[in-house]
Amino acid sequence: MSNPLLQDFDLPPYSQIKPEHVEPAIDQILADNRAAIAALLETQQSNPSWSGLVLALDELNARLGRAWSPVSHLNAVCNSAELRAAYEACLPKLSEFWTEMGQNKPLFEAYDALAKSPAAAGFEVAQKTILEHALRDFRLSGIDLPPAEQQRYGEIQMKLSELTSRFSNQLLDATQAWTKHITDEAQLAGLPDSAKAQMAQAAKAKELDGWLISLEFPSYYAVMTYADDRALREELYAAYCTRASDQGPNAGQFDNGPLMEQILDLRQELARLLGFAHYSELSLASKMAENTEQVLHFLRDLAVRSKPFAQRDLQELKAFAAEQGCADLQSWDVGYYSEKLRQQRYSISQEQVRAWFPIDKVLSGLFAIVQKLYGIEIAELQDFDTWHPDVRLFEIRENGQHVGRFFFDLYARANKRGGAWIDGARDKRRAADGSLISPVANLVCNFTPAVEGQPALLTHDEVTTLFHEFGHGLHHLLTRIEHAGVSGINGVAWDAVELPSQFMENWCWEPEGLALISGHFETGDPLPKDLLDKMLAAKNFQSGLMMVRQLEFSLFDFELHATHGDGRSVLDVLEGIRDEVAVIRPPAFNRFANSFAHIFAGGYAAGYYSYKWAEVLSADAFSLFEEQGVLNPETGRAFREAILARGGSQEAMCLFVDFRGREPSIDALLRHSGLSEEAA
Repeated sequence: MSNPLLQDFDLPPYSQIKPEHVEPAIDQILADNRAAIAALLETQQSNPSWSGLVLALDELNARLGRAWSPVSHLNAVCNSAELRAAYEACLPKLSEFWTEMGQNKPLFEAYDALAKSPAAAGFEVAQKTILEHALRDFRLSGIDLPPAEQQRYGEIQMKLSELTSRFSNQLLDATQAWTKHITDEAQLAGLPDSAKAQMAQAAKAKELDGWLISLEFPSYYAVMTYADDRALREELYAAYCTRASDQGPNAGQFDNGPLMEQILDLRQELARLLGFAHYSELSLASKMAENTEQVLHFLRDLAVRSKPFAQRDLQELKAFAAEQGCADLQSWDVGYYSEKLRQQRYSISQEQVRAWFPIDKVLSGLFAIVQKLYGIEIAELQDFDTWHPDVRLFEIRENGQHVGRFFFDLYARANKRGGAWIDGARDKRRAADGSLISPVANLVCNFTPAVEGQPALLTHDEVTTLFHEFGHGLHHLLTRIEHAGVSGINGVAWDAVELPSQFMENWCWEPEGLALISGHFETGDPLPKDLLDKMLAAKNFQSGLMMVRQLEFSLFDFELHATHGDGRSVLDVLEGIRDEVAVIRPPAFNRFANSFAHIFAGGYAAGYYSYKWAEVLSADAFSLFEEQGVLNPETGRAFREAILARGGSQEAMCLFVDFRGREPSIDALLRHSGLSEEAA
């Protein structure tokens, strides 16, 4: 039987990939790569060349990525016990291979020799950056450590890959382990028809009468925002915020608590091994921020500026809830009364505008915006291999020429990881034979699916999420860099990688953008002006509360990784940060950290601050569009050429200054968030 993961293919043959293919393919490729690296070092160690060393390794990495990328993706979007087992069996093997590569002294010496060679003087900036990053990454892989410590480094990395995967699995299992079957429709009073239809569909899929509430986000959000039944809200809140913990209805069943301690212990040991004081310091070695003090000052400065606005938001909410008969506002009441207050103050709700955001209208508008800004065309493709019937495939062209393709997997379903993300499925690069490989991306969201013959209708929050992920996608797909190490999102400092994504969100709020992405799903009528005005008026509703919540997460993450081992538990650190910045205190049983996959399983460890850091960049970048026209093609092309096209080929600050003409200022972020002094 031929193994599809070992074949050449253009797009992955997703439907043909079976769990039994995974381990044999990875074993074969790792063995081939080890042999190839040994062979190339025989010729390259003393007199390395770009094509003989870097391009040759790119080819090996691309073959491994071509097999592993679809497996990793399927594990996230079509999780099964068999696939999970196959995926996890490969993690230690891959970790061992990458550690070997990072500690390969002859390989390091070859890169060092190439960087110092006369030829390097003539390299383009992207090539020089790749060599700088490679030498940095060798050092961060323990190339300078004595053998026993190198071995320990490898053991730590292997264990971390296993533990972070287990964290993610246990969170998925915990999310799926709890449902509530409702047979009395009165319990769902207040819920919009669309949410009830989705719950009825979920019940039907399990051959149940009535409605099935789950902890998948669309279901959870609907109950917390609209359910009049306070006891139901409390029950769902308790189940959601105790997932994968020692608390709640499934206490101890999928508890991530012990995993978190092990992960933190190992990260701290890793940092010390490499000569850093703690993991937060190690995290910054490859980021835009210069040191831990700069990050903490940035976050605390934002907190001081934002907290008065958050306190005002909370006082208003408490007063409103008391008028409605809720004198003791609890965490499970906040979403419900916030939505009621929004409706009273602005006569608008997320649910109300949903009818104007059918998925195809949103997509056509999104594509029209980027076509105008960046001069590209986007067309849907048919007849492709897929992992689920809902998945769609699109192609980007420029002047009729192929640029790249992306998959959209937009709806929540069982056995799919929660949240929204992008995978760079294939990098743009110039191959060793001179051919140009075009980029491919997977864009994944968890929106409310279509029900009862209607198209999927998005809330404005979901529209914003779609734009955010598409911004990441464009960063990957519109690169002009042909060197794999820094093309697209590769090599971009983690705290700058959110710039293009948060930047795209701005068009969801601009009248010119909204005119393109909205149209009633039945009539096609544009969003009425009164609704548009209300949406814009409500844009910064409770932005103070939202800001301090994000700062709470960011400071908790950074502090946790900077102080681990000081005797405080994860919960102690979180409570300490809440003392400093939070205005709403959740109940003692809340175990938010146990589901904080961004930092325990998703690459944001000691890096969650990146969202706020990059938001400063994106707000300031967008302020130029506010000055010159939000759909101004010249400004759009300038952003594309300065930021999107250049990938990780230069320092993020250098690219930003090239676009904006100066370093970023925090003023635009505060103004956009309604948190500037004038707004007080």
